[in-house]
Amino acid sequence: MARLVRHFVEEPRPCSYLPSVKASLEYRLMVEVSQAELESLLVRGWRRFGPAYFRPSCGTCNACDSLRLDVHRFNPSTSQKRALKRSHRFRVEVGKPRIDAQRLQLHTRWHGTREDARGWEPTQLSEDEYATQFAFPSTTGQEMAWYDGDQLLAIGLIDLTPNAVSAAYFFYDPVIARLSPGVGNVMRCVELARELGRQHVYLGYRVEACASLQYKGLFTPHEVLDGRPSPTQAPHWREVTAVR
Repeated sequence: MARLVRHFVEEPRPCSYLPSVKASLEYRLMVEVSQAELESLLVRGWRRFGPAYFRPSCGTCNACDSLRLDVHRFNPSTSQKRALKRSHRFRVEVGKPRIDAQRLQLHTRWHGTREDARGWEPTQLSEDEYATQFAFPSTTGQEMAWYDGDQLLAIGLIDLTPNAVSAAYFFYDPVIARLSPGVGNVMRCVELARELGRQHVYLGYRVEACASLQYKGLFTPHEVLDGRPSPTQAPHWREVTAVR
């Protein structure tokens, strides 16, 4: 059973996706969260990053759409099928998240491309930081590691619950950028969900006005959560069949 360590709402700050508006996240720092408990949070728009479980708590802005795919209804486009096919040239191993020099170096190379292209703040994770963010002990966390021979080329961090695969984070070696690995990662999550008998793949938040998040809406049909339901409210997900 989950143990709540701390619950708070952060002070408003410039939004990471829409800098012209103020944003605020509601946080629950928790340990020993079961798969069923995480699923109850996912269906209400929460996400997990290490020991932090969070969702938007912005006063006037509702631009963050919680988005998921029903893997039985999802109909991939031709380009998405191609990205999946390209991803199959790599061996993918699913297991508990690990920490080693390969993973730290891979994250540094990937993050550097974001710093150059998108103006992200420079960062180089220490082993402890990587452990907290990507390999924090949990009943749900797994990694999908992409290999070409012995060379590690990508890491997808996911959560597994009784009915879903949640895609939490993905980073890759810039040398495979031309293969659309981000799209391939989503498709591999769909593939894994079908293999495991899960119904949904959660893709986190899509903000239509944020270019780096718009790609999530290209996976159709998808479902979008209405509002921010409380633990006692039944969540309502509506289907979107076309790209807006």
